[in-house]
Amino acid sequence: MNNQDSPITEDELHAYIDGELPADRQEAVAAWLIAQPDAAAQIAAWRAQSEAIRARYNAVAAEPVPERLKLDKLIRNGRSWAGMAAAAVVAALLIGGGAGWVARGASAAAPDGYELLTNDALTAHKLYIGEVRHPIEVGATEAHLLPWLSRRVGTSLRAPELTTFGLKLLGGRLLPGVNGPAALFMYESGTGERFTLFCTKLAAERTALRYNEADNFAAVQWVESGYGYVVSGPQDKVRLKSVAKSAYEQMENRPPAANRTSLDQPKLDQPRFN
Repeated sequence: MNNQDSPITEDELHAYIDGELPADRQEAVAAWLIAQPDAAAQIAAWRAQSEAIRARYNAVAAEPVPERLKLDKLIRNGRSWAGMAAAAVVAALLIGGGAGWVARGASAAAPDGYELLTNDALTAHKLYIGEVRHPIEVGATEAHLLPWLSRRVGTSLRAPELTTFGLKLLGGRLLPGVNGPAALFMYESGTGERFTLFCTKLAAERTALRYNEADNFAAVQWVESGYGYVVSGPQDKVRLKSVAKSAYEQMENRPPAANRTSLDQPKLDQPRFN
């Protein structure tokens, strides 16, 4: 049997994501994924997760091992083998980047769902807006974009119309979220400025809009009907607030603010920005 015709294994799928397959098997896996949309979606989620982990923890991996944890110092100090073994494990975790919380103190409070939501959305935003060839997975003109992402995320999604703000929908992609799959829609202005809308399940109370800034980016977050939403873009609070309010009204199929009665007014009409 030709090597290209042999069955695709899960190990090969992971190697495909890491770029470690021989050329002939890369072609075979790529061809197989075209005929397997569910598997292709899973691969996309795995790849996004790997990229998000690298984006979040690469800086930790590059940090030097703390002086007190270096083995030669422990040996000079006459520490027990058990103590040195424990220190070696901690050092290995720090070097590998898998102990971000340990590196910054295990006593620090774990982030809540709202913070994780915003962090994941901003991480994805910063990761993909710089992509030239592959900023999105499925284009805006492809009919299966909304049905595919809706099925994966578990709710009927809309891609808000944001041309009023000079933003055109490029398309979307599937990502890992706080509590399961997440959808990311990307928009672009005529000058190349990009905004994203992130959506995933979130078991949390309904909230008003919350504004956050990180580096040169900002995000407006809200929770509605068991789902968390984040609109990310440049640090322009007024504009981002307007884009987020429009996205909310369209995602929830609500009439514009001027046409709503007092009973229809959502909490975001008097947004809280933290």
